[in-house]
Amino acid sequence: MEAEVDKLELMFQKADSDLDYIQYRLEYEIKTNHPVTAGKKNPVTLLKELSAIKSRYQTLHARFKPIAAEQKETKNRICATVNKTMTMIQELQKQTDLELSPLTKEEQTAAEQLKSFMSDV
Repeated sequence: MEAEVDKLELMFQKADSDLDYIQYRLEYEIKTNHPVTAGKKNPVTLLKELSAIKSRYQTLHARFKPIAAEQKETKNRICATVNKTMTMIQELQKQTDLELSPLTKEEQTAAEQLKSFMSDV
């Protein structure tokens, strides 16, 4: 899941950079090719609207960060609990000399997915 969080963070950073570039290009185009004339919508107003959009985006990004951190922490706690539970089960098996039957294909797949997920965290 950390990889997904990092991926989202990179997407936010790229979007922010893209917005900066768009704003820069618009300002340049307006200054060089479209002088402000009477009766037409002011291009500066359009740029201010773009700035407002960027501000809303940055607010969304600020809200995302603590959620992503909490999600990562929750997943870490879940993985720690699962690891502890698995260790306890193995210890109980040793103490009782109990051997479980081999895992089914479905159980093996689930175990592999869990191991893969825990290595990502």
